[in-house]
Amino acid sequence: MAEPQAYDDEFLDEDDLLDPAEVERRLLDDSGEGFEEFGEDDGFGEFTSTEEDEPRPFGSRGATAPAQDEPESAEEPDHIADDFSDIDLDSFSVDLVDPMAGEIDDDIPDQPIPRITIHAFCERPESGALIHNAANDRRLAKAHVDVELGGLSAAVERFITQSTPDLLIIETGMRGQGLFDQLEELAGVCDPDTKVIIIGAANDISLYRELMKRGVSEYLVPPMSPLHLIRTISGLYLDPEAPFAGKTVAFIGAKGGVGASTVAHNTAWCISENAQADCVLVDMDLSFGTAGLDFNQDPAQTLGDALADPERLDEALLDRLLVRCTERLSLFSAPATLDKDWDFGPEAYETVLDQVKRQAPFITLDLPHTWSPWVKHTILSADQVVVTVTPELASLRNAKNLFDLVHASRPNDEPPKVVINMAGVAKRPEIPVKDFAEALGVQPALVLPFEPQLFGKAANDGQMIAEIDPKSKAAEGFAHLASMISGRTSVPVKKGLFGGLFGK
Repeated sequence: MAEPQAYDDEFLDEDDLLDPAEVERRLLDDSGEGFEEFGEDDGFGEFTSTEEDEPRPFGSRGATAPAQDEPESAEEPDHIADDFSDIDLDSFSVDLVDPMAGEIDDDIPDQPIPRITIHAFCERPESGALIHNAANDRRLAKAHVDVELGGLSAAVERFITQSTPDLLIIETGMRGQGLFDQLEELAGVCDPDTKVIIIGAANDISLYRELMKRGVSEYLVPPMSPLHLIRTISGLYLDPEAPFAGKTVAFIGAKGGVGASTVAHNTAWCISENAQADCVLVDMDLSFGTAGLDFNQDPAQTLGDALADPERLDEALLDRLLVRCTERLSLFSAPATLDKDWDFGPEAYETVLDQVKRQAPFITLDLPHTWSPWVKHTILSADQVVVTVTPELASLRNAKNLFDLVHASRPNDEPPKVVINMAGVAKRPEIPVKDFAEALGVQPALVLPFEPQLFGKAANDGQMIAEIDPKSKAAEGFAHLASMISGRTSVPVKKGLFGGLFGK
């Protein structure tokens, strides 16, 4: 996290450099007491670090007090708990900022938070509502979050007799020596491995630096968004052994036969070839998957083998299971057989996909048109969702249901992208694109014309549309969709060509 900028820092209004003692007096607001905590003046208006000033773990109880026995019957905590039973969280407005802006390291990927316990102590209900909102996000699905009012003093009182969680989030409006005194009290009751995030009111660089010296992990200043907080937490818990996680894009059809697999396969190919990015295509339709046919591949081992023993899957084994279709595109094929009942739980799929996400910047998931716990879990945990429809009523109804589910479960993510496939079938009544957009609340990302000869030849030859006819509207449409998903420049878009092909 970058250091906060002191936009309203009172020191910036001075024409001359302030005396160090004056800086300390203003910071601590106690007429200079506690000056020695900042080290010695180096003669240039700054303080040199002493050994005691070096950053240290925040908690100290583990080194000074014996470990407490666990209760004989401890219940598993709920994912989210709070003491807001008498407060309507929805009645509080949350100050939101651009979730991509602010003091967030842009290099931190959107990774799920591991299975940690988080306890937040807020001074304002609005802050509690924001943290409660963040706790409902898919990235925090594994974490157990408690939110309550009371601020720093309540946290000190709570953990005198209890073990501290993995992460404490404390809101406080205090500054000066009073803040540092209470932080020392909190440090005295914290376990050594507990991380602490302070939400304060002052955008003060000097305060930030002093908090970092005292072992605080991060210092945040409102306004901020739930995603801002989530990424801050993610930055504290990235796995140093495997910090990389590719972007997962889930493709699913609003009904059977709409061509969702064709869209997924061609988009994956364009990401790798046109956007020049490594991509792994995972065919998750274990019984009827067609990725092997579309890429003319028949691997001996498939996704079914990995799901049968997910804990055994490591980087070396996964490398043997993946089939390289092009220099940058790898395929994790489906078994596509009916001799087994492919009945795996969401945990098995999640374990396998966690390994796959370490292989490439983009992971495209070709989901079957079925509804089961693992399909729902995969959609809601993906970074991006693409829904393929045809311009008819059943597709519109199913797509609307899927949109509503995704929006309710992923309030901090962009809505799914919509691809209208097989538009313009002769003599078939169709729902206009405008009506689709109004019902779903988004413009289609892509509208593909009905071209049975082109798509049929590509399927029978085991090739992609761009390999058969790179100048076709469909080929350029897939390149456009791949560019939207990857954020990388693909085939240049010719002015005026896509008036009826892409959503406005």
